[in-house]
Amino acid sequence: MGYKIIVSPRAQNEIINAMEFYTKQSLQAPNNFIIQLQKAYDVLAINPFFRICYKEVRVITLRRFPYSLFYVVDENENSIRVLSCFHNKRNPARRP
Repeated sequence: MGYKIIVSPRAQNEIINAMEFYTKQSLQAPNNFIIQLQKAYDVLAINPFFRICYKEVRVITLRRFPYSLFYVVDENENSIRVLSCFHNKRNPARRP
């Protein structure tokens, strides 16, 4: 059974901001971003135990886009809480 993905309000806002940026760049870019985001969610739902970044916070990088998802795994609830969809070129001190 896969893990349930829960996206925090902060991550939702960051995804919306990325979508708005890519909408200004190209007609296809926002669709490709969503496809890569969904692929990352699908991978996490099956196997969420990627690299630990800090304490229990883990990270997975989107393919073809400079974003990483920072998340925590709750094995008791069988869920993943996405904390941030962070642009990799931003100041690392601002990571979640």
